[in-house]
Amino acid sequence: MDVFIRLMALALALICAPQGLCQYEAYDYDTDYEPDPYQPLIPFHHVIDYNVPNVHHGTDCARECYCPPSSIATMYCDNRKLKAIPQIPSRIQQLYLQRNDIESVTIKSFINATSLREIDLSHNKLKSNKIDAGVFATSRHLHQIYLNNNDLEEIPSPISTSVERIFLGHNKINKVREQDLQGLVNVTMLDLCNNRIDNIKGKTLSKMTRLMQLNICNNKLYSMPASLPTSLMYLSLENNSISKIPDDYFGKLPNLVAIRMSHNKIDEVPLYMFNLPSLMELDLAHNKLKRIFYVSRSLEHLYLQDNEFETINITLMCPVMDQSHRLTYLRVDGNRLKGPISTLAFLCFPHIQSIYYGEQKRSAGDGQVHLIPPYPLPEDARYDDDDDDDDFPQYHREEHGPIVEDVEDEDENDFHEYY
Repeated sequence: MDVFIRLMALALALICAPQGLCQYEAYDYDTDYEPDPYQPLIPFHHVIDYNVPNVHHGTDCARECYCPPSSIATMYCDNRKLKAIPQIPSRIQQLYLQRNDIESVTIKSFINATSLREIDLSHNKLKSNKIDAGVFATSRHLHQIYLNNNDLEEIPSPISTSVERIFLGHNKINKVREQDLQGLVNVTMLDLCNNRIDNIKGKTLSKMTRLMQLNICNNKLYSMPASLPTSLMYLSLENNSISKIPDDYFGKLPNLVAIRMSHNKIDEVPLYMFNLPSLMELDLAHNKLKRIFYVSRSLEHLYLQDNEFETINITLMCPVMDQSHRLTYLRVDGNRLKGPISTLAFLCFPHIQSIYYGEQKRSAGDGQVHLIPPYPLPEDARYDDDDDDDDFPQYHREEHGPIVEDVEDEDENDFHEYY
């Protein structure tokens, strides 16, 4: 009897087994499964080598900022509506704080920032009286500092003697004191454009013995900045009120490559003022010049538009034709020229590519002016024996000046004798 009962139980188990297995066919694992709530006490990290030093990136980064794992020495705090500078870790070398609402800079924020190489505080609301003295002198490795587009009335000082580039444009600075730049012997570029500086006197700049680029454009200068260092290569003084340049001003600046002094009130310069061995670009546009000057052999671009020239004396520009002049571009539009520039220019300046004549200022009663026809000439006239300009290649007549009609013979002879 026991054996029979056991056999019956086994038969029932075999019959019900497939039904039990089939009840899981429609099981929804996504909705019914609940993950194990257990979390390990120690977080697990995959071991992946990205060739990045093993540094805990997020442990000391200011919570207001971002320290990317790919750049362990950089902290981005830009464009976050910050009103104060957060604490800066000692490992940070590049600090970006631009486009915030920061008004003050305190020693407390920079007390540990001993490795800084670059600080960008541009486009904030910095005020001179809210910057702690010496705050930018704490780092001995600082190379660049951006303080442009703020409300500074003075240059913050002292600044670390290691700094090489200083950006102070678009502020309210009205004076440059000698103590402001004291000790900055490694500075190569100083930008003071778009401020309210009316003069720079004394030996404020002369001690910056490595200065190569000086930008003081868009200020209120009425005289040339005094005592520039001999290392200077690029000088930008556009948009000021300078009316006179001392005779020997550039004599001690043999390394100048570019001088930009457009939009001033200069009415005259000595004949050999710009006879500099390295000068390649000279911009004197939008002044009041009436007399031309000697062009150095190294000069390549000369801008004289919007002055008061009535004639351009090529002989003064180039008294000796030795084929060594490098001038390639000359612009003279917006003057009071009454005749074309002499083709002698192409003998003096064999590398010339373009002389832009353009429109000239005309007084009441001036006769009608017709532009010279374009060059090169049409095929049927290009080899005309009467064409005197064939010997002067690249003569862009539409740029070089007008032909004045109805000119009396006597006036025409006087004009040619001038050259």
